Amino acid sequence: MKEEFRILLVEDSKEDVMLTKMAFAKSKVDAIIDVVNDGEQCLKFLKKEPPYEKAVIPGLILLDLNMPKVDGKQVLERIKFDKNLKTIPVVVLTTSQNERDVEESYERFANSYISKPMDFIEFLDLVKQIEKFWFKTVKLPKSSE
Repeated sequence: MKEEFRILLVEDSKEDVMLTKMAFAKSKVDAIIDVVNDGEQCLKFLKKEPPYEKAVIPGLILLDLNMPKVDGKQVLERIKFDKNLKTIPVVVLTTSQNERDVEESYERFANSYISKPMDFIEFLDLVKQIEKFWFKTVKLPKSSE
């Protein structure tokens, strides 16, 4: 039986969640996408704290930077300095093109930084590139449940 690939999308914009899910569906990526809407929910999800006790640890995290409660940079830092979570690849997927955001994300060990295109066709192409690289090219560690 083929193992399903899981993605955790950390995004507070309902429109961006919908577009991301549509893009992955159109690209026929064989993945389950779990969604949390802020950094605090993300950390609870990854640590399986209520109400996420049954959460499945993702193989990839798509992380927006600009979020309420706990921002993306803080989330990234907490993930990458947690011995149980640090091997999960984190792709910063954000509208920010601010050079400081790029630097600070990599200083916190982001695996990559991608600025979201505003055009859906370009976004679809981006999702295909994410799929090709993260699902077909690289070898990822098995998540520890």
